[in-house]
Amino acid sequence: MARNSTFRPEHEPLRDDEALNIDPNRITGPFAFLNPTRAHFTHAPSGKQNEARSSAPSSDESTARNDEPKIEYKWTSRNNRKGRHALVVPSPAPVAVQGQSTAGKTVFNGILRMLTWYPVWDISWLVAVIFTLGSVVWVINAFFVFLPLTNPGTEFGGEILYGGGITAFIGATIFEIGSILLMLEAINENRTGCFGWALVEAYAELSGDGGSRPLLAPSPEACTHHHANPNNLVGKGVARDEKTDAYSSEAKGRSWQWYPSLHDLQTKHLHDLGFLACSWQMFGATIFWISGFTALPGIYNYLSPAALEGAFWAPQIIGGFGFVASGTLFMLETQKKWWLPAPNVLGWNIGAWNLVGGIGFFLCPIFGLNTASWSQFESSCSTFWGTYI
Repeated sequence: MARNSTFRPEHEPLRDDEALNIDPNRITGPFAFLNPTRAHFTHAPSGKQNEARSSAPSSDESTARNDEPKIEYKWTSRNNRKGRHALVVPSPAPVAVQGQSTAGKTVFNGILRMLTWYPVWDISWLVAVIFTLGSVVWVINAFFVFLPLTNPGTEFGGEILYGGGITAFIGATIFEIGSILLMLEAINENRTGCFGWALVEAYAELSGDGGSRPLLAPSPEACTHHHANPNNLVGKGVARDEKTDAYSSEAKGRSWQWYPSLHDLQTKHLHDLGFLACSWQMFGATIFWISGFTALPGIYNYLSPAALEGAFWAPQIIGGFGFVASGTLFMLETQKKWWLPAPNVLGWNIGAWNLVGGIGFFLCPIFGLNTASWSQFESSCSTFWGTYI
């Protein structure tokens, strides 16, 4: 059996949730020799809950059971790593889902939340912010290096050496920090996963039919992802004390790991597209950092032509290739088939634009090795559009 069509028993997500049943025919991944990247579960909320009920339910209970939603839960490796929960609700939906709204309102609320909520304890949020800041620094670097070539009148003394060199070092360092956090995020992913939703009763104002019906609502107490826990970057999720209604870090889960065990590497990580993508990103950023260091004034301007090629341009080529490989793998992780793009998936677009930006960083040193004026122009231009993307 292909590796991407089944989970190893100890790695099957949501295996402890009795209300979810995995569909064995909908376990997929883009490559047969790698672990699955997506799976579908049918939600049967009455199974576990009704065991404690009377064997002779009232007519109201029977009506409520008949109204229970026919929904599915879609698990993906990327969503699990980022602490997200995706529902598949048939249309017309037989159940109200709290938080549903028009597309415009959803986008507006998302942007507003980005500007007003700063979950500094969430490693996924930190990764996004750090890479954004790194890109901003590289945009500034591109102005220092590229603008004098397009408009020589704007150049000032030491602009390229000092402005370009120092910002290159800062940008490369920020990318390295972000890559380390990206790897920690992959190593400390929630192995078992969680549903993250709760089935509660909705009243007339929600159901619109004058009575109550089941309602699916986001449920912090049902989520064991670490992202919502303000007490740690990665590790345990949040648990709710039913007596005090307070949240603590005593949820089931592992404490954080700095590095994976050899067993985890052999049985899981080295077969995960997400882990491989993060590994290429960290490899590329680490090698790329060498060129950031050698770009510093006092080092760059004392390098011989041969040393410049080996210590400045070569690390950029290797690092740029790592960025290209990482972006490609992040795209593939979200695809059903390796040859089938998924432009309707947010994670695919993130990987795609990272790929395009990585190509810019990869082309920069390739052009830079040639000392001709046109090639130096294209080198700086590649960094310019690569950083913007």
